[in-house]
Amino acid sequence: MISWCHKTGLARVVAICEQDEQVVGDLKRKFPQEQINYDRAFDAFLARDMDAVVLANYATEHAPYAIRCLEAGRHVLSEVLPCQTLDEAVRLVEAVERSGRVYAYAENYCYMAAPREMRKLYRAGRLGEFEYGEGEYVHNCEPIWPDITYGERGHWRNFMYATFYCTHSLGPVLHITGLRPVRVTGFELPFTDRCARMGKRGGVAGVEMVTLENGGVVRSLHGDLDKDSIRYVLYGSKGRMESAAADARTGGVERIYTNFDEREGVYLDEPKSYLPTDAWSEAARELGHGGSDYYVMRNFIDAVQGKPAEIIGVYEALDMFLPGLLAHFSVLAGGAAQEVPNLREEGWRARCRGDHRCCDERVAGEQLLPSYSKCEVEIPDAVYESVRREYLDRRKN
Repeated sequence: MISWCHKTGLARVVAICEQDEQVVGDLKRKFPQEQINYDRAFDAFLARDMDAVVLANYATEHAPYAIRCLEAGRHVLSEVLPCQTLDEAVRLVEAVERSGRVYAYAENYCYMAAPREMRKLYRAGRLGEFEYGEGEYVHNCEPIWPDITYGERGHWRNFMYATFYCTHSLGPVLHITGLRPVRVTGFELPFTDRCARMGKRGGVAGVEMVTLENGGVVRSLHGDLDKDSIRYVLYGSKGRMESAAADARTGGVERIYTNFDEREGVYLDEPKSYLPTDAWSEAARELGHGGSDYYVMRNFIDAVQGKPAEIIGVYEALDMFLPGLLAHFSVLAGGAAQEVPNLREEGWRARCRGDHRCCDERVAGEQLLPSYSKCEVEIPDAVYESVRREYLDRRKN
């Protein structure tokens, strides 16, 4: 995101709030010509003269900081996830509404080439009525666990439940169709030796079976299974469209396969495959996550400037996240389906206010939930000490 500002010149980085002095040193070396203020205290950072804030702190802490930024009159681009509890979700929605500022959710997998093209085709009516979809974000993080958890026992990745990090898999399907989730059943995959080695106290992966408002169903899979995979497939009344599977080695989530009928009941069976491009594709190639990070920033800055922009607003962001939270409630309830709150409605807000259920003891208090449904997972301190040593060794290099 900093590189996007630097390369495009469409926004200027005013300040960075960062606790890690080594990170600050790295940034100063990478952007030596930039006049950037570096703050350790968030209050000092927020007092800077700036229009907008990118929140890239811990995934469990975005909502409280988003609310503070909005109340200070700043536009907000929030990294994943938008919040941690139902109560935070309500407070976030109300802060966005009061502020009148732009809130955008940085679910970059929605902006990868194939999901972008799927959204365009769906909105043009090529798929017909949505019937079934699958979203898959499998990322075995064991090789990078020291780099992203630092050996901290209390790091959010170590206490997250299996269905927590759901918006990379579910989000693109919702963004493509524009349909709202109404009900979810959750499934927790086992605690494994991989989890034990990492120090991760939840199941290795999670699945959500989500019913949408039109009756269509989505299967969302995400977690630390051994082999990485990003894939999306949607079936409709006029055919199917999907991104390439990882092992196909044909461009992955950038390549799209379509097989559409001209109209319902007329079966053409004319599959096509191509790498979609648009006006921003070339500029986006230099940035991360298959170029999708370019689209996140460009749309956010356009929205801040009052231009037409394809941002993911607060209601859609919560539609993407809440099924994962409710899926954990479902797992703990023995697989019972859960209604997904619609926080556009005051009645739902009243029901969710004061609900702090989550696996973060600092937030949940007496409403604390277990990270794993089958037992209380005990991880020896030696595991975190080992991960910490590996992290420090890697930093030296």
